[in-house]
Amino acid sequence: MKIKELMNHPAVTCPAGNTMENAARLMWEFDCGIIPVVNDDGRLAGVITDRDICMAAYTQGRPLRTLPIAAGMSKAPIAVHANDSIESAETLMRDNQVRRLPVVDDHGRPVGMLSINDLARAAAHSKRSDEERLLVETLAATCEPRRTWETAPASAASIAVTHRA
Repeated sequence: MKIKELMNHPAVTCPAGNTMENAARLMWEFDCGIIPVVNDDGRLAGVITDRDICMAAYTQGRPLRTLPIAAGMSKAPIAVHANDSIESAETLMRDNQVRRLPVVDDHGRPVGMLSINDLARAAAHSKRSDEERLLVETLAATCEPRRTWETAPASAASIAVTHRA
């Protein structure tokens, strides 16, 4: 199966020169948690997630309208092409612990998005057990914590422990 059969399209994008407020508004309006960020040529320059926006607002203590997207976006996004296989997308998701991938054309312009949710819906309608196994492996890999309590900074652990009580 090809990515183009499952991807959401068209891609909702935001120019790199915009603010995080614009990206957050697009996420709200289009019910998504990630926006491909494009350069002046319309090519993929990065991605920004709802979490990126929240963390930027928290760490910088400024309104979203004053924060440029470039300050919080991932500048080395992992992308796929519409004619790539679903298996290749699942491998990228597993290996990079990402739940969503921009789909780009041959010129690097976003044309859609593929999410773990798209894969789950496809697997739910599939009769093939290997697709289900790959989905479960992909989901497990993307959900694996990047940090544990043992490797988290001491300040984060003390805040979290304080708030758990």
